Amino acid sequence: MNDSIERLKSIVEGSDNIVFFGGAGVSTESGIPDFRSVDGLYSQKWEDPPETVVSHGYYVSKPEAFFRFYREKLLVGGIRPNAAHRKLAELEARGKLRAVITQNIDGLHQAAGSREVLELHGSTLRNYCEICGRFYGADFIRDFPGVPVCECGGRVKPDVVLYGESLDQDVLRRAVRYISEAEVLIVAGTSLSVYPAAGLIDYYRGDRLVVINKTPLRADLGADLVITGAVGEVLGQI
Repeated sequence: MNDSIERLKSIVEGSDNIVFFGGAGVSTESGIPDFRSVDGLYSQKWEDPPETVVSHGYYVSKPEAFFRFYREKLLVGGIRPNAAHRKLAELEARGKLRAVITQNIDGLHQAAGSREVLELHGSTLRNYCEICGRFYGADFIRDFPGVPVCECGGRVKPDVVLYGESLDQDVLRRAVRYISEAEVLIVAGTSLSVYPAAGLIDYYRGDRLVVINKTPLRADLGADLVITGAVGEVLGQI
């Protein structure tokens, strides 16, 4: 075990007030593509840029094209939690981890057993009718031909935050509280380029900020420990 992993293990064992803030890189080891890496969705060629397709305006104006992309790239079947998800659930069960704050929409933290999960950008597992509010599971969206429609005739929308939409204010407030009160903040698998979510780490007031990422993040974070590597591979060693 190298020095960085040893230090991370010491930090984790020495605290019972840890908060984890994660992004797409937490789930790539489960087979879910991220957005901004060399092989990510934003590097792939589409008729319209992916960042445009996952916007509210595109969803409203071109629903057929939106749902084609959504089914093909965001509804990934057969996925399982990886070592990162399992370790975080274990740390929560041990009373060390207070909350997982995630930018991901895949539900893998809950599948691994985590209970206090704040989904900043919603979840593909929840879908609702825009007229009557009835909720549907992911299978309904996956199996419905074309634009999914509720029994009442309303369009069924994935409960995810698209570009141009606001984050849930209650989730945002809870995330700010957890981060501001944390002793240890672990930031992992995120480029910290999507706001307002990325700005949440500015509320951290502690002195044990840990960054785990495959590529370097901005230098002004002032992290106390930086580990370059896959999130599951790193957390699986502590």
